[in-house]
Amino acid sequence: MKRILVPTDFSKHAEYALKVAADLAKKYNAEIFLNHILELPHQGSDAVSHGHDIPEVMFFKNATARKLDELAESDYLEGLNVSKIIQLDHAFEGIMKSVTANNIDLIVMGSHGASGVKEMFVGSNAEKVVRNSSVPVLVLKSEKENFNINDFVFASDFSDEIKKPFENVLKFVNEFGATLHLVKVITPNSFKSTRAAQKSLNDFISNYAINNYKTHIYNDYNVEAGILNIADDLNADLIGMCTHGRKGLSHFFNGSISESLVNHSQRPVITFKI
Repeated sequence: MKRILVPTDFSKHAEYALKVAADLAKKYNAEIFLNHILELPHQGSDAVSHGHDIPEVMFFKNATARKLDELAESDYLEGLNVSKIIQLDHAFEGIMKSVTANNIDLIVMGSHGASGVKEMFVGSNAEKVVRNSSVPVLVLKSEKENFNINDFVFASDFSDEIKKPFENVLKFVNEFGATLHLVKVITPNSFKSTRAAQKSLNDFISNYAINNYKTHIYNDYNVEAGILNIADDLNADLIGMCTHGRKGLSHFFNGSISESLVNHSQRPVITFKI
């Protein structure tokens, strides 16, 4: 984890993410890429074709550069390698382009969340990033001083398809020396006896050497509620999940538990792409 991307809109939520990224950068000796997407009424391509828009673009770009310079001088970033990126793009598309262009290992971003009609038809930028990112995404809703992970709840069905991303989960957990709480949520629609659920979980983890872990079979009305409730019960520092990144009609009808958690959880959430 050597290259951390932090999208910023200069809000307090974005600064929460930047402070956590700073803690991670110190721990991993990583570089921070501070990224602001400049969304203008006429986008960069229009500005090039309409000469009268160019001064407006340059004004906002120069103002943004000054704000990024000030942010990069924050006390909590002292001694860290911080690169600054300004893009003329839509927020989500710009973030995805930055990930590819800068060979990013982790995205850390703040989120206000989304709810109701907005959640159904628009969703938050964080949700879109979680759905599409090929690298892990850490999303925060509140400020975390001296970010550390003692109890990490990782919820899954523990099927064969998550074996590869689970290796990244273990690397992340081992760096923090955290207790890994492996959670399988049983719901009325996908009922499985405790004994059968525990066996499937045990069979999965037998493939790995895990330093410090506990297993939990948790019953609830739906998977999201089960994850949020057990995270509360354990006072977890972080919730983790793997995401399929469904799109189109499949995503509309099936949704995504990981994206919903990003919107609704007040605890930090990290996602790993299958």
